[in-house]
Amino acid sequence: MSRIAFLTMDSLDDFVSYDALVADCLQARGVKVDNVSWRSRTVKWDDFEMVIIRSPWDYQQAADEFMKVLEAIDASTAVLWNPIDVVRWNVRKTYLQELHDRGITIVPTQFVQSPTELQIRGMFEVFESDQIVIKPAVGANADDTYWLRPESSPSEIQQIELLYSGRLALLQPFIPSVIEYGETSLVFFDGEYSHSVLKTPRAGDFRVQEEHGSRIQPIEPDPDLIEFSRRALAPIPQRILYGRVDLVELPNGQPAVMELELIEPSLYLSSDADSAARFADAIQRFRA
Repeated sequence: MSRIAFLTMDSLDDFVSYDALVADCLQARGVKVDNVSWRSRTVKWDDFEMVIIRSPWDYQQAADEFMKVLEAIDASTAVLWNPIDVVRWNVRKTYLQELHDRGITIVPTQFVQSPTELQIRGMFEVFESDQIVIKPAVGANADDTYWLRPESSPSEIQQIELLYSGRLALLQPFIPSVIEYGETSLVFFDGEYSHSVLKTPRAGDFRVQEEHGSRIQPIEPDPDLIEFSRRALAPIPQRILYGRVDLVELPNGQPAVMELELIEPSLYLSSDADSAARFADAIQRFRA
């Protein structure tokens, strides 16, 4: 039986993962799937035909170490998906600037190294917004992400200044539609559109991850959104096994990329009855 690995973390107890759905599909097709923590020091990557990055949702806590693990996989006989060059491109949210330079609408974004309290407060004027968001340029799960208003206390912003000392921060205007409607995620396998979900944060929150209590529901997006997402994925330097495009609606009604998720996105396989089989189909094509 062929053997592949799903790269994960030591424990998924606090997370929602759908990987078992596609693992079951692959098992039925004669492909054994092992869940392997990226922190394991005993695994032999040569034992696997393929390693698929799936749910290492703590990698941002040790991003350099995580990249070294991916480099070791890439140097083995196993094939890494998505490719390491794609991971390097996607791991820093500075790729958003490249999308913008290519004419893809993104949420307005400023990148600031070690932002000071003065710089943070200045973003309300820069974005002409009474609400802003600050988050790390390398991050996941909304870790170290803050929603600020002009009345945010000096102590809170000073705490953020200390937290981001020596780090590159991403600052954006808060997009009201995230609360009013939600964030749309479109999932692609091998470049082909698969399915979509709408993620709506719980009352009083702005984070759309399930782990933070958001509501996830399947939707049929407008064809224009699917085409917009295809254009957003076009700059990716290599063929990819999977990708997720997260979109929000700007105040002017235009769709904008919030993020491209190409490393370890949740694929919301439970929201579409055929999506796990489509993912398994794509994996088998990549094995050929």
